[in-house]
Amino acid sequence: MEIFINGGKYTRTAVDGTFNIQAKIGDELIVQHSDFEPIYYTIKSNERINIEVIDEQQGRRSKVDVNTKNFNKMIDSADAYLKTDAEKSIKFIGNALNIEISSYQIAEAHELLGDIYMYWKQYDLAISDYKISIQNAEKSSAILKLARAYFNNSDYSKSLSTYQDLNEKDLSNYDKTVLYEGIGDVYLKMGDIPKAISAYNKGLKIAKKHLIAPKVTDFNSKIAEAYNEKGEVDKAKNFYNSSLNLAAKENKKRVVEEQVKVAEFNSANEDYESEIVLRKQAIESIEDIEKDSIIPNESALTSQKQNYKLGNAYLLNNDLENAIPSFKKSIEESEKKGDLDVKKDATRKLSEAFIDMGNAEEGLKWLNEYKKTVDQAYAKKVQELSQVARFSRNLAEQQNRITSLESDRALSRSTYELTQERNKSQQLIIYSLIGGLILLLITGYLMFKYIKQQRLANNLLALKSLRSQMNPHFIFNALNSVNSFIATNDERTANKYLSDFSHLMRSVLENSEEDFIPLKKEIELLDLYTKLEHFRFQDKFDYSIDVDESVNVEEFQIPPMLLQPYIENAVWHGLRYKTEKGHLKITIQPKHKGEIAITITDDGIGRERSKALKTANQKKQNSKGMNNIKKRVAILNEMYKDKVDVVIEDYQNLEDAGTKVVVTLKKD
Repeated sequence: MEIFINGGKYTRTAVDGTFNIQAKIGDELIVQHSDFEPIYYTIKSNERINIEVIDEQQGRRSKVDVNTKNFNKMIDSADAYLKTDAEKSIKFIGNALNIEISSYQIAEAHELLGDIYMYWKQYDLAISDYKISIQNAEKSSAILKLARAYFNNSDYSKSLSTYQDLNEKDLSNYDKTVLYEGIGDVYLKMGDIPKAISAYNKGLKIAKKHLIAPKVTDFNSKIAEAYNEKGEVDKAKNFYNSSLNLAAKENKKRVVEEQVKVAEFNSANEDYESEIVLRKQAIESIEDIEKDSIIPNESALTSQKQNYKLGNAYLLNNDLENAIPSFKKSIEESEKKGDLDVKKDATRKLSEAFIDMGNAEEGLKWLNEYKKTVDQAYAKKVQELSQVARFSRNLAEQQNRITSLESDRALSRSTYELTQERNKSQQLIIYSLIGGLILLLITGYLMFKYIKQQRLANNLLALKSLRSQMNPHFIFNALNSVNSFIATNDERTANKYLSDFSHLMRSVLENSEEDFIPLKKEIELLDLYTKLEHFRFQDKFDYSIDVDESVNVEEFQIPPMLLQPYIENAVWHGLRYKTEKGHLKITIQPKHKGEIAITITDDGIGRERSKALKTANQKKQNSKGMNNIKKRVAILNEMYKDKVDVVIEDYQNLEDAGTKVVVTLKKD
């Protein structure tokens, strides 16, 4: 017996009499056999369909036994909770595996378990379960998913070899399109664009021939992406136009997805006018979609994200008047949906837009809002990290339970066979125990690797949070200087200072997402920042920046804004209180092979006298700033193997002891 669907997929009866085929509501199933006329059935819900074959001559019918019914019930329940409750879904898989079932059903259960882990981005665990599924029953669907899991886990060579091991003749027409799409994706990631385009074109040809409309749209979009990577923008534009037209014949969500993708293409190619048109169309469609369904904040298709990107397109197109309302709309939508990440970016850009317009007061207001949002986002991330850790522990417990069930199943099978054939069963017991041990070791290794990845993610999040806290602190101090010029009616000086400050702030914000930037760029920022501070306190200090000729500043990388707080402390807490005119000196010299020393010295009043002059609030703020730097250095050294070292001591043995900061930086 054979089953087809109108989308082009096809399957035959499995060993245990079941059929597995992907279909969606509205698809028409066609059941076909030489002994009866074709039967047509339209899928109306997320249901499992039972087909009973009746022998008219003998009056018998095949019946699904109790174990199979219970297994199907558990599998259907696991599938229902796949996207909403991973723990519950995995628990149903465990219950299904606890039933006496065939190897084909074990394969089905592990394939679904792999699907769960894929959806929740646990790719190592997904790979493990797809392999177990294939070991029990070699199904092309599981092999295709295994290849995609390797791809998502950035193991492109294994992904490609897994795809290439498949025999195209064994695949349905739909699976053939999945195969060539996967191969194209791998080649694109590996940088072999001609092979990627070739694979996509093969898939497109199959999709057109068998009228698989969604895949025709996908391949046009993928080919456009590949040509864009190749630098052939005109060809890319033609294929994107085709994908837009094709998507318009599908559902509204598919149209929006393609509009957003093409808008990103236009943005990358600085075609902001076209980008703006598509962003507006997408926003209108998103508002219609949201009337009937909820779009999660993680999706790219949220109104707050698209309004933010629309504002950014206006900003890059030098249309500040339209950029500002878009950013405000993004902030409004973000507040409504609790999306602090987008709100943070939108408030920062809105502040930048107002400052570019010359409205420093409004810019300062939104900088204040940005700082509040950063603090809220940090608190939320800490809470989310705790939830992720708990989620990971629960998944690990569920996976251990399933691994234990598999070991118990193997052991039980061996015990049963012991009563039948003692000699053979002794070997089976040993193999089963070894297999169970290997499964446990694999699970332990995967858990270790996942925890390691989680620690790296935690470090990156903490690093981003610390950088986010430093930027507002630096910006507010600089804007206070602008306020002082305005307060003394020195409008001309304030305008000059604000112009230099705007240049500095733009550079700082551009680098705020990076862990490291070239030392040359950091020196330029320091020079500009020190110039601004000297501009305000000309009567308090002079400064110099000396770079040894033997130091190649292009070869060294440094965390952005690492040195600025030390210079700020030197000026504000040392030189500012000195009775005579002081000096700030920044030197960069070679230390050892592959190492340089960056020394910041001032002959100010020193740390002890400065501490005595500070208010309680100043002490708290200064302590917080220094602690942030220490945390950043500690995290970066953990991630990059002791790349940065910082030593702080008194500069001289006088009443004005001054301060000396030595930052040792290693080459990559």
